[in-house]
Amino acid sequence: MERKHKRLATPWAAGVAGTVFAILTATAIVLVRIAMPSGVDGAQVTADAGQRSAVRTALELIPFAGIAFLWFMGALREQAGEHEDKFVSTVFLGSGLVFVATLFGAAAAAWSVLDEGGQGSSFGRDVAYALLTTYAMRMAAVFVMTTTTIAHRLGVLPRPLTVVGYLAGLTLLVVGANVPWSELVFPAWVLVLSLNTLWSRRSAASRTTAST
Repeated sequence: MERKHKRLATPWAAGVAGTVFAILTATAIVLVRIAMPSGVDGAQVTADAGQRSAVRTALELIPFAGIAFLWFMGALREQAGEHEDKFVSTVFLGSGLVFVATLFGAAAAAWSVLDEGGQGSSFGRDVAYALLTTYAMRMAAVFVMTTTTIAHRLGVLPRPLTVVGYLAGLTLLVVGANVPWSELVFPAWVLVLSLNTLWSRRSAASRTTAST
């Protein structure tokens, strides 16, 4: 009974952590995109009080998003259990950890717009966008594709979501900084995967209750 409960609780943890990560990350990206538009020339980036407040809120969300993502990764890996492929799992784990590190680096660079005079360094803004759209999203692409591969091999992911996963990974890998707002593809994919996990867990719990 305890082992059954563990198998049901792990997908629940993955679903909840993934949902929290998706909401926090999407909110932070939207706030930063609005307050710090890319493609603005000049050595200085002028931000008013409202923009600085939006960026500050976004940056305060990032650490919690990173923590939720680590829980999400751990819960997903636990689901694979003894059936995990060591090679694919190593790439899965490495890409996820590098993604979090790069996301934190982008957040640290974005603090440059929060000085008292409202004059933020254009260099800091550009570094933040480069880390987010070029490096973090490439690692996110690898994470999406390896997660999709593992889930497909274990037979826990419906075929439509498998296709969506590979398309999302390819989009993040190829598009990058060329298309503004494309970084929202990653939290959107995590949200879809998490909701599917929670729904599958609910269905499994219902079947278990019915059989007892």
